[in-house]
Amino acid sequence: MSISGKVDPVVRPVAATDIAEALVEGLRDFQALPLYGVCFGALYAAGGIVIMLCLTAFGMVYLVYPLAAGFALIGPFVAIGLYEVSRRRERGEPVSFGAIWSAVRSHSEIGWMAFVTLFVFVIWMYQVRLLIALLLGLHASFSSLQEFMTVVLTTNEGLLFLAIGNAVGAVLSLILFSLTVVSFPLLLDRDVDFVTAMVTSVRAVVTSPLPMISWAAVIVMLLIVSALPYFLGLIVTLPVLGHATWHLYRRLVVPIP
Repeated sequence: MSISGKVDPVVRPVAATDIAEALVEGLRDFQALPLYGVCFGALYAAGGIVIMLCLTAFGMVYLVYPLAAGFALIGPFVAIGLYEVSRRRERGEPVSFGAIWSAVRSHSEIGWMAFVTLFVFVIWMYQVRLLIALLLGLHASFSSLQEFMTVVLTTNEGLLFLAIGNAVGAVLSLILFSLTVVSFPLLLDRDVDFVTAMVTSVRAVVTSPLPMISWAAVIVMLLIVSALPYFLGLIVTLPVLGHATWHLYRRLVVPIP
C-alpha cells in the first residue's frame, strides 16, 4: 500500500526489445507532433545556453563541461510536457500547450519531484566545485575552457579529478534515474503521491536492472553528446527520449483495469 492508503502500482519486467520499441514509438510521436517536441527541446537547450553564458560572464567557464555532463540530470523534469503529449496522443485527446500546462499544474506532487531533481543537480555542481578546490587548488581559476581541459587531461591531479568526478556523476545519475524514470509519467497518469511514484520507479529499475541501466546509459550519452554543440542537439534528442520514456513507462507499469 502507498502512504495515501491506495494500492501500489504493479511493476512488470522489460527486455531490451521493449526499450527499442519504446524508442521507435517515441520517434513516431515526435514526427506526428513535432512542434511540441521542438519547443520543449528548444527550452531545454536555451536553459543550457543561458547558464553557459552566465558562467562565462562570471569567469567560471571551467564549469561548462561539468554543466554539460550534469544537465542530463534535469532532463526528466523538463520532458514532463512531452510525457503529457504522448499520453494525450495515446488516448486520442486534443493536444495544446494550454492543455499540457493545465495537466502539469493540476498535479501538485510533480512539484516535489521537480524539487528532488533540481536538488540532485545542485549537489552535482557543488561537488564538482569541491573537487576542483581539493585537487586543482582552492583558488583555481582558468581563463578558458581549453586551459581547464589541458590541466585536467595532462596532470595527475586533473586525471584524478576527472576519474572521481565521473564516478560521482555516474552514481548521482543512477540514483536520480532510478527515482524519476517512472515517477514523472506515473504522477501524470495516476493520482499517487510522489513518494509512491519514486518507490515504484526504483522497483521498476530493480525488476529489470540490466535493460533499465542500459536505458539510463543511452539517455546520458545521447544528452551529453547533444549538449556539446552549444546544447543545440537537445532540440531533437530531448523530445525523442521524452516520448520514448512515456512508452517505456507503459511497458513497466501495469495499466489500471
